[in-house]
Amino acid sequence: MKFGNGCWLQKEGVECFTPCEAYFITRKEKEVSICAPTYHVVKRGDTLGGVNLTVKITSPAPEVLRVQTSHYMGVQAKSPEFELNMEAQDLDVTETEETITIASGSLSVRITKNPWTMTFLRDGKPMTKSVAKDLAYMRTDWKGLAYEKDPEGHAYMRQQLGLSVGELVYGLGERFSAFTKNGQSVDIWNEDGGTSTDQSYKNIPFYLTNKGYGVFVNYPGKVSFEIASEQVAKVEFSVPGESLDYFIINGPTMKEVLERYTDLTGKPSLPAPWTFGLWLSTSFTTNYDEETVMSFIDGMQNRGIPLRVFHFDCFWMKEFHWTDFVWDERVFPDPEGMLKRIKAKGLNICVWINPYIGQESILFEEGVKNGYFLKRENGDVWQWDMWQPGMALVDFTNPEARKWYQDKLAGLLDMGVDCFKTDFGERIPVNAVYYDGSDPEKMHNYYTYLYNQAVYEVLEEKRGKGEAVLFARSATVGGQKFPVHWGGDCWSDYGSMEESLRGGLSLTMSGFGYWSHDIGGFEHTSTPDVYKRWAAFGLFSSHSRLHGSTSYRVPWVYDDEAVDVVRYFTRLKARMMPYLYRNAVETSKTGVPVMRSMVLEYTEDKTCGYLDKQYFFGDSMLVAPIFNEDSRAEFYLPKGTWTHFLTGEVYQGEKWYEEECGYLSIPAFVKENSIIAMGDCEEKPDYDYTEGLTLNAYALIDGEEASTVVYRMDGSVGVRAWIVKDGLEIRIRVEAEKPVKVRLVNVGNVQACAEAVSDGKDTLVAVDGCGEVVLRLTE
Repeated sequence: MKFGNGCWLQKEGVECFTPCEAYFITRKEKEVSICAPTYHVVKRGDTLGGVNLTVKITSPAPEVLRVQTSHYMGVQAKSPEFELNMEAQDLDVTETEETITIASGSLSVRITKNPWTMTFLRDGKPMTKSVAKDLAYMRTDWKGLAYEKDPEGHAYMRQQLGLSVGELVYGLGERFSAFTKNGQSVDIWNEDGGTSTDQSYKNIPFYLTNKGYGVFVNYPGKVSFEIASEQVAKVEFSVPGESLDYFIINGPTMKEVLERYTDLTGKPSLPAPWTFGLWLSTSFTTNYDEETVMSFIDGMQNRGIPLRVFHFDCFWMKEFHWTDFVWDERVFPDPEGMLKRIKAKGLNICVWINPYIGQESILFEEGVKNGYFLKRENGDVWQWDMWQPGMALVDFTNPEARKWYQDKLAGLLDMGVDCFKTDFGERIPVNAVYYDGSDPEKMHNYYTYLYNQAVYEVLEEKRGKGEAVLFARSATVGGQKFPVHWGGDCWSDYGSMEESLRGGLSLTMSGFGYWSHDIGGFEHTSTPDVYKRWAAFGLFSSHSRLHGSTSYRVPWVYDDEAVDVVRYFTRLKARMMPYLYRNAVETSKTGVPVMRSMVLEYTEDKTCGYLDKQYFFGDSMLVAPIFNEDSRAEFYLPKGTWTHFLTGEVYQGEKWYEEECGYLSIPAFVKENSIIAMGDCEEKPDYDYTEGLTLNAYALIDGEEASTVVYRMDGSVGVRAWIVKDGLEIRIRVEAEKPVKVRLVNVGNVQACAEAVSDGKDTLVAVDGCGEVVLRLTE
């Protein structure tokens, strides 16, 4: 929200009240409170009126500072509030006549008392600052600035934090606009707007910069960000009302910022191994019955494509009845039997749901009678005709309504369903009345949290912890605890494929660990060319689903080569599971995503700051999908030696490459001194990763240890391995219960020994369980 008129003036009708001095400072054990009048106090009479701001500074976690600024502190706090993990820390406070400095570890804020300024520092060096008129209470009578419902009388609190030269901003949830947010105006307001606009399904009031710090605004409702837009050297954020609450999160690396942010808001839960396999959908408005479904499943199996999950989209229920959780008997006369027949083929089953109850649903009257729906101010049920005629919205703030909804899902789980696609949750009204009196403006974004949490909880209850998984579209802060999330409704062309990746990388810079998208696109039908390129990209994503709108996404409806492509990359992903699952486990512990932006891995490389058409898949592999019909690969490799994952060809970094790429390939490169663990099963993603394991070692660096871990499916460590190259000697040490093979990629000059055999350009080394092998290289 832009309040200003250029550098010096405010817009007409806007008043700006900004702290002028720190008048009183109250120090407590774990809090510093500052009385900050918005005028200079010269004489006693100056204290008898005017706007005064109270600024409280605390530390809810190590290396995190919380700044709460209030005008009227007596305003009643209304739910909801984000669920945060906070434990008050001791503060290190240093005060002089001119300044007060408040520190949590290496992070500190230095406030000059008169005139008022705030500078946030790391190890005493400035990161960002707030000076004159940056922190402000804004009051306006210009209705153009006000929200549709503004009970605070057009009052806002805002902060502006400085950006240094070359500082780039990332995050703010899933955003399909430019990956670096500099120059953008962003409202944190969930919308159902597809992937080709500035709207977003997953808005997160958190950003981080390449300077190694993050900012989290603790407000569930609409937060307006101006990122180097209104003031080109500042990030501004504002909220309606009388107070502002934000956190400064130290790194110093961008990864550490994400670790601390997800310490605060919750770690991404670890999805079960089977979820990493290929998902296939009925698509949306296509015609399908049991015969269609089984023909798809059998068609995939007959063509050697390892399908792992089958998804029933909306029309598993009757039209106009969404949601009633009742199978449409016209096309699925024996749903329980059908689910058993599908499970007999080794598949898990997902069905579509949403949190809305159409007027024709058999649940509607029950919901009205028991008060399970959102209401209007006059007591009527809140209904409208968007999506489902006469639909109502389940009120998840009502414990009985929540239990009622969960019980319906439990019945489906008892029938044989394994997980749910939790669609929608964005178009939530701001003129509704909630059971618990929650603020409807805050609930607009927060509703999705309660919705997905309710579904995730019943899955954990019925299927066990570690088996729950969603395919969710909407999210807010903390939604990462209920994975997986997909990118929403995209078109079926290269532009939309690029938008999807950009949105996904933005989301994973916002605390989300796992991400998926509709392979081949959702709206319309892609060309075979786009479908094949998207399939390769989709199967180099943490989660992979074939899903469309008006047409099927089985590969044979495109061409025979599409079948080959989907088969090849599905089987390859299954073999990659020891590597991929390790990264997934580590994501659940650290919050660093599986699919991550280049800048997250190579922050100091200036080129990587802007790259949004390639990414890291785990911690050791760079992937650059093809986004054109000319089979032209374009990618940048940072400094170092890189090995093509599929061909073994060696590339040198710090340069751009352009080359031709066939459909059965994708630019995928392993960084130097890395170990990629590969399994020997390509029929499914869930198997014993320690059985038949091969550890591929790439471009070992002299004197630097390469190491890896392989987790079992239960998350316990099954294998540890270390490899060190020291001149003409390579030492391999493995801790395992079963035999392990180590492939030294592009290393062929090994002296003959019992454990090592030549395999083309590589050397294959056998290690019998726990053991150490020392190899000598020839000159």
